[in-house]
Amino acid sequence: MIRRKMPIGIQDFEKLRMGNYIYVDKTAYIYRLAEYDSPYFLARPRRFGKSLFLSTLKAYFEGKRELFEEAPGRSALAIAGLEKDWVRRPVFHFDFASGVYTDTAKLLSSIDFALRGLEEQWGESHPNDTPPLRLLGLIRRAYEKSGNKVVVLVDEYDKPLLETIDKPPLNEEMRGILKSFYGVLKPADPMLRFAFLTGVTSDPNGSAFSQVSIFSDLNQLWDISMEDAYAGVCGISAEELTGTFGPDIETLAEKNGKTYDEALAEMHKRYNGYHFSPGSEGIFNPFSVLNTLVKRRFEYYWFKTGTPTFLVKTLKETGFDLHRFSEGISISAQFVNDYRAGSKNLTPLLYQSGYLTIKDYDPESECYTLGFPNQEVRYGFLRELALLYTPSLYESQDFDILGFQEDLCRGDAEAFMNRLRAFIASIPYDLKYDAEKYYQNIFY
Repeated sequence: MIRRKMPIGIQDFEKLRMGNYIYVDKTAYIYRLAEYDSPYFLARPRRFGKSLFLSTLKAYFEGKRELFEEAPGRSALAIAGLEKDWVRRPVFHFDFASGVYTDTAKLLSSIDFALRGLEEQWGESHPNDTPPLRLLGLIRRAYEKSGNKVVVLVDEYDKPLLETIDKPPLNEEMRGILKSFYGVLKPADPMLRFAFLTGVTSDPNGSAFSQVSIFSDLNQLWDISMEDAYAGVCGISAEELTGTFGPDIETLAEKNGKTYDEALAEMHKRYNGYHFSPGSEGIFNPFSVLNTLVKRRFEYYWFKTGTPTFLVKTLKETGFDLHRFSEGISISAQFVNDYRAGSKNLTPLLYQSGYLTIKDYDPESECYTLGFPNQEVRYGFLRELALLYTPSLYESQDFDILGFQEDLCRGDAEAFMNRLRAFIASIPYDLKYDAEKYYQNIFY
């Protein structure tokens, strides 16, 4: 059986197309977005395809028509039949996704590295210019030399903020640097053809991270994060899953002793269920889908790539009632994107990070009901919480939550009770929190 090429870890569109990797066609969205000159913003959880989407935008605006057309080993993409006027434009691509931002020096170094690369192409800046002035000068020179307006793409604008979210003073310094850097886009607007920024956390109205938005100077930013029309711009829809990966699902089913329908149902249960607007269809986690089809095993791939330590630790310290995860967490529409550094209300950040998703919306009260999107997130998140609540059991490597399920399936009540006694015995006596809620959360 032929194993088709899956683009795991490939975030470069040109490399993906030239290498004849499977591609879920999102280019119709690009054509629709490019109709307007407004700067866009899109928030999606990590590893949801934001970087690849930006790379596709880059190839499109650089006029690389051949990458979108039919060639040996790959079919034509939707935009090839839509776009008639392919124009090569200057593209400024800033990638904050790959850096580690433990202090402001590392952030400034990352910005400097990106600017130096652009200066090699479009000309040097004045030695005393600040990063914002360097960027403004580069946009002006690129516009004048090319005769075309400039495209600016920013990947993971908020990664420096997320990495310092539990260090408020440093977080504020990072925010100040980014605010002045992104603020250049407003005076540069007459020279810009298109701008697109991505991140995990949304900041459309000046509320995220602090009361002063890093985008307050960019008041025309169009946030498409929760618009029905763009709900599927990242991730994989049910139609895309079966239409693009049908043969691979058949192979997965055969490998795991399942029928096609059974394997598809398992994928729905584990990886589907993300809703990015009240009326959107369910979206599959692309990282978990691709890994499952390549490795041909049903596992929790997305959750393994990054433990939300800060989130689960704060949930424990604030005595959050974990039963709310099952019952559904209600939140006003005006606050769903409103996380502020230092806040003990983590619900907005849980939603934006992909650990909660939209389950329902009441237009009368303008309230969302949020919950776990799927089995992968539910089990992974609760396991991380259990590690904090009962660390001694995990340190001994004698504990497995699934053991309770196995005991019940076998009807072995004695084994179940022995396991439960060990679980309770691991709870510390010197609790700093509400003891009743602590026990309730452990049993949950």
